[in-house]
Amino acid sequence: MPETVIRVVDVYPYRRPKEETVEFLLMRRAASAAYAGQWRMVGGKIEAGETAWRAALRELREETGLEPDRLWALPSVNAFYEWTHDRINLIPAFAARLSADPTLDREHDAFVWLPAEAAAARLAWPEQRRLLRLADRLLREGLPPELLVTG
Repeated sequence: MPETVIRVVDVYPYRRPKEETVEFLLMRRAASAAYAGQWRMVGGKIEAGETAWRAALRELREETGLEPDRLWALPSVNAFYEWTHDRINLIPAFAARLSADPTLDREHDAFVWLPAEAAAARLAWPEQRRLLRLADRLLREGLPPELLVTG
């Protein structure tokens, strides 16, 4: 029987340069980092005793140098089976509104702001593409207040 784990978070940073426009932040992984050369959103491990939403804020700060104006939970998770460990990963997903460009850290060598479809096309994993599109749809349709964590 596969193990089910919750050990990491996904964060989809975005900005609204105009009220009707949403752009998502992707950062390219540096040659020395895991997933070298891939365009990715923010993500990382949940530390012992840390809630998923606090992990999302910490990872966002670590990877971008920024605090979000707003953090909200997506009403879905990234889920996938990892055959090498016979485990099912459930990954809480968040979106975070930013008001500035990131400061690149040693794990990233470039960043880009893109509309949802262009950003989704650069992501390697189908579940991440799905969740980015869900974030975009919720931003266009209006966020239910119960999803807001901060802001």
